[in-house]
Amino acid sequence: MTDHRIVSHEDWTAERVALLAKEKAFTRLRDELSRERRALSWERVEKSYVFETPNGSQSLGDLFDGCQQLIVYHFMFSPGWEVGCKSCSFWADNFNGIGAHLRQRDVTLLAISRAPLSTLQAFAKRMGWAFPWASSGSGDFNFDYHVSFAPDAVRSGPVSYNYTLREGGPELPGVSVFYRDEDGTIFHTYSCYARGLDILNGAYHYLDLTPTGRDEDELPYPMDWVKLHDLYDR
Repeated sequence: MTDHRIVSHEDWTAERVALLAKEKAFTRLRDELSRERRALSWERVEKSYVFETPNGSQSLGDLFDGCQQLIVYHFMFSPGWEVGCKSCSFWADNFNGIGAHLRQRDVTLLAISRAPLSTLQAFAKRMGWAFPWASSGSGDFNFDYHVSFAPDAVRSGPVSYNYTLREGGPELPGVSVFYRDEDGTIFHTYSCYARGLDILNGAYHYLDLTPTGRDEDELPYPMDWVKLHDLYDR
């Protein structure tokens, strides 16, 4: 039997209405934060980047695929890895099906990783993913946006991640947003990392609605329970 209080419908409704007031305040605060995010200054992307895609070698501008806005999920998948990061895969399971909706708002979404394109394609096929995925393994893109780190940098001490110095491995997750002007000039408008990615995981937010929530407090680390979705016991 649960140890939660059991109350009448009238008392339950009163508690729920009180919580609703806080939820509405949170929603208004989130809207304000989103407005401030959109108002951030931009920085021009000065470097040329080349990516391997199913359509051959493409520039960063090509990845916009006709839209003016580009969202890049920095998927942890280093050269030499046989499978992608299980946590990034947890996030990527939220991507299928949303691309068509985003394009209606002039946005292209894709993942970028350093692993070879053939490895990415094989893993995407295994996972049943259809979103675009490009390889940045031949260039500096991941390093410049602080989601990949050279072995010497990792060995020498803290690396720059999430706008601070911290201990880290060769790959860490993130999201970066870009805008392409009519003349082809590209601007970097936003990047977030670590818990900043939390809002992009729909499964987590469904769990937040349940009585037990994410149920991670007693785990060695928050996503210790997560597996690639084809590895769970059926």
